Amino acid sequence: MPTVQVTDLKDGDFLLDVREDDEWQAGHAEGALHIPISEFVARYGELTEAAPQDGRVNVICRSGGRSAQVTMYLAQQGIDAANVDGGMQLWAEVGRPMVTDDGRPGFVL
Repeated sequence: MPTVQVTDLKDGDFLLDVREDDEWQAGHAEGALHIPISEFVARYGELTEAAPQDGRVNVICRSGGRSAQVTMYLAQQGIDAANVDGGMQLWAEVGRPMVTDDGRPGFVL
């Protein structure tokens, strides 16, 4: 399965966060598209509308398990997708910024 390191992601790379709502609300990468894995199949059209036509979909969750499932599904659909190795835990560990919808400092739940 294609993977990408947190440190290799650049500002502006498309990021799909598949964590659940409470995890997202605790803190997330600015600009990420949020579709919880529990709603992913039903909301798949939101991804296809938002994803770059000629770019990769980088999929992230807390540690990499759920995002791996979604990455495999996307690859089966013919979408260029990569699992973000280490997920939001590593994102926070290496000091990448996190935001919340209400302005509080973000953290990984």
